[in-house]
Amino acid sequence: MSSYRPGGSRSRATQAPRGYVPGLGRGAAGFVTRSDVGPATGRPSSSSAADGEGGDAGGPGGGAAGGTVTGSRAAELRAAKMAAQKAAREWEARQANQSQFGAAPAGYVAGAGRGASTYGAGDEMKMGGGGGPTGAGGGGGGGGGGGGEFKPDDGQFDDDDDEADAVYGAIDARMNSKRRKRGRDDDEGGGGGGSGGGGANASQIGEQFRELKRELASVTEDEWANLPDVGDRSLRHKQRRREDVFTPLTDALLESRSSKNQDATAGGKSAAVAGTTEAGDGTTTAAGGGGFKTNLSGLAEARNTVMTMTLDRMSDSVGGQTVVDPKGYLTSLSSVKVASAAEVGDVNKARLLLKSVRDTNPRHGPGWIAAARVEEAAGKTAQARRLIVEGCEVCPDAEDVWLEAARLHPPDKAKAVLAAAARRMPASVKVYLRAADLEHREEGKRAVLRKALEANPASVTLWKAAVDLEGADDARVLLGVAVEKVPHSAEMWLALARLETYDNARAALNRARRHLPAERAVWIAAAKLEEGQGRGEAVDRIVDKAVRSLDKHGAVVPRAQWLKEAEAAEASGAPLTSAAIVKSTVGRGVDDEDRQRTWGDDARAALQRGSPATARAILAHALAAFPQKRSLWLQAADLEREHGTPESLDEVLAAASERLPRTEIFWLVRAKERWNAGDVDASRKVLTEAFKANPDSEPVWLAAAKLERETGEAERARVLLARARERAPTARIYMKSASLEREAGRGDEALRLLEEGIGRYPDFAKMHMMGGQICAEDPRSDRTCLEKARKFYRRGLQNCPTSATLWILASRLEERASEYGGGGGGGATTTSSGATKARSLLELARLKNAKNAELWLEAVRLERRAGNDKLASSLLARALQECPTSGALLAENITTAPRAEQKSKSADAVKRRPDDPCVVCAVASLFASERKKDKARKWFERAAKLDPDLGDSWARWYAFELDAGTEEGREDVKRRCAAAEPKHGELWCAVSKDVANPRKTTEEVLEDVAQGVLEKMHKLN
Repeated sequence: MSSYRPGGSRSRATQAPRGYVPGLGRGAAGFVTRSDVGPATGRPSSSSAADGEGGDAGGPGGGAAGGTVTGSRAAELRAAKMAAQKAAREWEARQANQSQFGAAPAGYVAGAGRGASTYGAGDEMKMGGGGGPTGAGGGGGGGGGGGGEFKPDDGQFDDDDDEADAVYGAIDARMNSKRRKRGRDDDEGGGGGGSGGGGANASQIGEQFRELKRELASVTEDEWANLPDVGDRSLRHKQRRREDVFTPLTDALLESRSSKNQDATAGGKSAAVAGTTEAGDGTTTAAGGGGFKTNLSGLAEARNTVMTMTLDRMSDSVGGQTVVDPKGYLTSLSSVKVASAAEVGDVNKARLLLKSVRDTNPRHGPGWIAAARVEEAAGKTAQARRLIVEGCEVCPDAEDVWLEAARLHPPDKAKAVLAAAARRMPASVKVYLRAADLEHREEGKRAVLRKALEANPASVTLWKAAVDLEGADDARVLLGVAVEKVPHSAEMWLALARLETYDNARAALNRARRHLPAERAVWIAAAKLEEGQGRGEAVDRIVDKAVRSLDKHGAVVPRAQWLKEAEAAEASGAPLTSAAIVKSTVGRGVDDEDRQRTWGDDARAALQRGSPATARAILAHALAAFPQKRSLWLQAADLEREHGTPESLDEVLAAASERLPRTEIFWLVRAKERWNAGDVDASRKVLTEAFKANPDSEPVWLAAAKLERETGEAERARVLLARARERAPTARIYMKSASLEREAGRGDEALRLLEEGIGRYPDFAKMHMMGGQICAEDPRSDRTCLEKARKFYRRGLQNCPTSATLWILASRLEERASEYGGGGGGGATTTSSGATKARSLLELARLKNAKNAELWLEAVRLERRAGNDKLASSLLARALQECPTSGALLAENITTAPRAEQKSKSADAVKRRPDDPCVVCAVASLFASERKKDKARKWFERAAKLDPDLGDSWARWYAFELDAGTEEGREDVKRRCAAAEPKHGELWCAVSKDVANPRKTTEEVLEDVAQGVLEKMHKLN
């Protein structure tokens, strides 16, 4: 095993090479900085070496050069190397006598083969400690460690080392001379108390600048402000110079400024830097300056001083009165924009770029304009004006440059600029228009424009501007000259025609057509002129001639453009011209098989754009081509009903009835419109003509019977229905006949007619329902009536098992069976047994009609009427599982839920069926109960729009308006409900189809249903 001790088995037998440093190849090196040791010195002086001798070499690190070796890194390395070698040789010599292995070979370094180095020795030497191979004792009063100069005969120096030593020696001499000049050369003695054994005491870096700091007291403020900014001087930063450089002031300058501003603040208090600091007792600085303490009151005083100076600058220099707006001053200050560094940089880049553009192409006008606008945006208006004036000189023919120059200058100077531009470019219309805009008086504007027209007589823009300034008579004269100078301008001709009389306008338009045969605006103006004079027959002729003339001269106008011209003519109050344009052009470019569809779409599109006359003309043309098309006639009738008059609607319906006599809808609509207008005889006449054309038509017979029935002519209605049963017997005719007898109180005759009708049409459920209701409503209310009603319902359920209404009526009959007294087959049943029978009947109905929401709803309500609320809730939950999207069930769930659960259930219902009128109406009722009027009204209106035929929504809305609305709201709901004419709804039908209300109007039914809803609401509350 090898030993690491000196003198061990790993010994070197040869001398180390010249310049060898142990461990250098493995990264070992001595390292020391100048900041640690102060200014460099060369080799230790002889005096320091002498002082350092006598050190005790007690161990492997004893006995090395005394004193601290300072200088450059290379000098430090060399000194450390030589000290280590010398100490090692001395130690080896001493150990040779004591070691059992004898003396070590020359150049041997203990552990060098295993990576050890003598790097630490340099550190120990530098620290001045003894006890190591390179340790050095402190000089003077230090203890241990002798040293001295390294001799040249050691063989470790060469010529380069000597030259380096000379350079470092010169530097040290220079530094010592500077210290002697300041009178502070304390290192001449050669051995200070704690500085080691060097030739001079190592001063700190801060002490080297002490003299310079002391001289700063004599620097003036101007000299300090003129100090250059030390920064990055690379090429990348030379072109990015900072705009403002702020250098911190010295204490001396701050103190001098403080003494100068003694009287700057109020009260004459001494303050430094505009009152922010003041002199006071405190510790002095190293330069002898006085201390400072913060004066917070000086901040307010400084602010007042600045505000006073600002207001003084803005005051009137003559009268001494201020011109500052006291209300808008602070607002104006907040609106002042301070450019950031990035914005300033962008402006500078733009300036350089635009300067390059101007230098490259100086006659490029947009470059000058852009440069001027950059300066204007930067707030340098004077520079912008200078640039644009230079641009005018360089680009005298650039119209935009002159206009920009006029914009940048004040009005007076702008006029001079534009005058120069007009002299340079007399044909520039924009220059003259801009000059006219600068004039404030009408005479000045006219003078400028007349001068412009002398230079540009063919400019339409100038003529229009000049005409706009004149009155009617002068404008007519100007237009007369204008059409001679610019005969190709249709606007001039049309303007002249509008100002002239009828004869002169015709002559002007005829001249315009000779000059502009392909201009459709002239032809359309001529047609409008004739229509305005009441000569409608000439309108079609002019438009037809216009279309042919345009085709002859190759002016292709698409059909869509012609339709736009027709709509424009209608908007200008010329419907005949619009119709003539449609008649002559609507069929252009349309295939024969697509004409009906295309024309129908065109009419709807025109109607959506608010042009009913154009749509009417298109439909008229389409009906002339397709007189047997029912859809076109219906579209025309709807158009007249919405945008026409009763007379025009009657004309369309009469024409439709004449063209399509077998189509009952036109006869019926025409008869109803006459009846609504109050002309019952005309309505009867129409129906009589309808009978002739359709003798076997059920709708015509029923309409005639309804007319007589509603007008109080029951006997005539009975005769008509009897005749209808003979000529066109149908189930509806039998039902209406029985309904008429039922209203007249003739129950037996009604039952006879129902029996006859059921015999012919057994699968018509409504006759079974009516029969059961007539028997159940018999005033006698005995068991016989009950059995008759059961018989009707039983037959109906056998023939119509899918009718949910029939099942519901049968169950309600069983539920009320206890109300019928004895007198027939058996005693009276109890209420509980009636509910049980009704329940079993509804269960049977649900078995035969699965997923029927009406049956489930009736079962739930049956249980609630019987007092079984828990069973009702259970049934409702099962119903929602089977019919989760039923609006009636969801509405029932909201209405019957506890108050705390209604909101959550309404949210779930709206999520499932957002467009169901029952759900929306239930949510609206919930809002109404919470007194949220606006929301409730909005949801009621939405429900009415979703299904206008549902009377329950209208009734609940009207009840809400009665309870919490206004009179205007009530009238609006009533009016809209009458227009919708609802026919369905549970609550609505219970009133409208009641025998006691045979001829109630929609408004009356609405009142009755709403009163019932209000009564129920008050009971619940």
